Amino acid sequence: MKSDVIAPATPARSLSRPRAENHTGLRTHTERLTFRSEGPMAFLDITDRIRDCIARSGVASGLVNLQCLHTSAALVVNENEPLLHEDFVELLGRFAPAGDDWQHDRLDIRTVNMTPEETPNAHAHARALVLRSTESLHVIDGHLTLGRWQRIFFLECDRSRDREVSVMVMGDGRA
Repeated sequence: MKSDVIAPATPARSLSRPRAENHTGLRTHTERLTFRSEGPMAFLDITDRIRDCIARSGVASGLVNLQCLHTSAALVVNENEPLLHEDFVELLGRFAPAGDDWQHDRLDIRTVNMTPEETPNAHAHARALVLRSTESLHVIDGHLTLGRWQRIFFLECDRSRDREVSVMVMGDGRA
């Protein structure tokens, strides 16, 4: 079977200098970040905590994968600018308003996944549905790679509560 290879129209360029590396093999490191969210539509900057996980991992080159362990919250990579966050909150509020006629909020008929502290929160689930529950980012030279204004946020779409983010760093270990 013949395989066709299509060359790119322009040559690829390297974003880093060529260098000799002394790798110690594939390494994985996992942690769970735990915290209490601040309330509805609160952006919690977790960037520095992710950088700390990477530093503890011993990974020189690879990926950090983040996973939100909740269905009414999300992970967002964006700018840390308060007016922009207000715009996002307004946009998500128009998309999935609280207090709308959501079936999930019909606590008188709902029978699945109920807890004693259950409150109407279908809007939070709907908002999280259009956002991301995972992020995968590059680790280069032992450091998280982000653009100039990028930060990593945990976005609480529901009420203040205990939350967790699973972090897995994987790649080539440092010598």
